[in-house]
Amino acid sequence: METKNEPPSNLPMEDGKETVFSFFKAPVTNTKPHKTVGLLQIYNAIKGNYYKERTEKLRKILSPLPFGEGPGERPVGEAARKFKASTFDYCTFSGTFTTRSDKALLKHSGLLCMDFDHISNVDSLRNQLLQDEYFDTQLLFVSPSGNGLKWIIRMNTPSGDLGGLSFSHSNYFTAVSNYIRHTYGIDVDKSGRDISRACFLPHDPTAYINPTLIIHNS
Repeated sequence: METKNEPPSNLPMEDGKETVFSFFKAPVTNTKPHKTVGLLQIYNAIKGNYYKERTEKLRKILSPLPFGEGPGERPVGEAARKFKASTFDYCTFSGTFTTRSDKALLKHSGLLCMDFDHISNVDSLRNQLLQDEYFDTQLLFVSPSGNGLKWIIRMNTPSGDLGGLSFSHSNYFTAVSNYIRHTYGIDVDKSGRDISRACFLPHDPTAYINPTLIIHNS
């Protein structure tokens, strides 16, 4: 029996079926999906050099200004936000859509993206999540800013079951968020509650993918 501090249990991927979701080309105002992709495709794109230049430029914008050039925290933050929104491709890990809107969901992927921002020790949290006793990490990578993580896990809601799925997604997200807060003492970005939440894709040579996904797609 699960306690209040334990998350819901996972279900494995259906045999012979690849988990897919929608991929969108920049800017974020583009709400029409470019194509349907899988986790391995996104992993290869993140780990490769395709997003390297734009990721490095974003982090340079976010870097503290040299002494004497003004505090500029708010302007720098705004500049970074605009650059990310206009330059980075993104995907909706939780499903495929006709357009990026919860109401336009075609099929839920059974995946949940947990977003951690402003982490003081990214490597430490990364190792903790990879060793979590309840969840097998499907995909894990550093956020475009460099001070956060995107953690992709599986839900126990049957993929494709649209009946009441929005409600189930929200409840599942809340349960996992509470578990993370209790276990690791950190809060998750609440925007992950939205099924159509956009997740920007950066360059991360240390990105992790569940080895079973490589075998499954080989």
